[in-house]
Amino acid sequence: MATLVAGEARSASRHRWVVLAVGVGAQASFSAMFSGLPVAGVVMRADYRLSTAGLGLVLGCLSLGVATCDLLWGMLTDRLGDRRTLITGLTATGALLALMAAVAAPGDGVGTAMLAGCVFALGALGASVNSASGRAVMTWFADGERGLAMSVRQAAIPAGGAVGVALVPWLAGTYGFRAAYLALALLCLLSVAATWRWLHEHDGGAAPGARPAAGPSPLRRPDVWRLALAGGLLTVPQFAVLTFTGIFLHDARGQGTLLAGLAVIVAQVGGGAARIGTGLLSDRGRDRRVLVRIIALATAVAMAGAAVLTSAPVALTVAALALGGLLANAWHGVLYTEAAVMAGAGRAGSALGLAGTTLFGAAFVTPLVVPALLEVAPWEAVWAFAALTPLLAVPLVPARARR
Repeated sequence: MATLVAGEARSASRHRWVVLAVGVGAQASFSAMFSGLPVAGVVMRADYRLSTAGLGLVLGCLSLGVATCDLLWGMLTDRLGDRRTLITGLTATGALLALMAAVAAPGDGVGTAMLAGCVFALGALGASVNSASGRAVMTWFADGERGLAMSVRQAAIPAGGAVGVALVPWLAGTYGFRAAYLALALLCLLSVAATWRWLHEHDGGAAPGARPAAGPSPLRRPDVWRLALAGGLLTVPQFAVLTFTGIFLHDARGQGTLLAGLAVIVAQVGGGAARIGTGLLSDRGRDRRVLVRIIALATAVAMAGAAVLTSAPVALTVAALALGGLLANAWHGVLYTEAAVMAGAGRAGSALGLAGTTLFGAAFVTPLVVPALLEVAPWEAVWAFAALTPLLAVPLVPARARR
């Protein structure tokens, strides 16, 4: 009997890495869509005959859909479990993409409002991935490994985004949006199959060290709200660099797309590596909340440097923006881990959903604020604004971590 129990324990210990791989795949399949469609914006504007304002509305609806429904999916995850939530959300996302390929491609008479509604629904349905895959990692990994595991899952966002950036514009430009939508649908449905085959609830409902659902809901806890709001403020420089580096270098410095692409790649790839590195540090005893504060301060300094160097030699300006973008990508895994641990395994989905709501809400608002700021101020003010928000996040992070 003891041998049998030990064998089951070893099997469960190995299976947690399978669960992590499923979570990474699910997160990456959503990120391919979330990042790929905006990068195909030039093709979308031409093929759907959209105005620039119409294109902005359509692409903004993707983040708005996630921000609107992330918390709802998190609460549903706590009620239904990771497996059912992931299967439901990803199947619906894949089905909608397939439907868009059939009846909502260019030439099908789709107007701006209908396309914006479809894209909003894609974000709303795909938001299921954020909480469900995060809660799965939370429940299968103990506290000494959870920071690394959650950070690897978060690193799937820039990794999956890179796949989407490479795939979607090429497919849309070469074969049309029907092919692009079908490819994204296939990625979602492959993740559904992997979830169906390999993801199931942990026998104990949580890994060793995970606290069960007890005490007030995370939605009623000021410390969880403070951490989530800090994450929203930290998202501003991330999306400022991602969205406006190319426009700034073109309009203000007369540069082409090469330098902008280089800066964004460094920010995304380096940020993904930094997420894993900070996750490892948190597993080795470093306080997760202190790490978030340090990253926030470093991001503020880097973006302030970008503001000061706006008119400096272009290499220095690009380096400052790349560094600021990298640091603004480095905190996600640690913050998500801390939010889940604060809530406990039974309510981790709600906490992760709340964090996702503030993050994607900031992702929606930032592209609206920056153009308005440029109407009354120069680019130095934009990068200074991107330095101010992480500085404001520092006092919001709760002071004491529960380990």
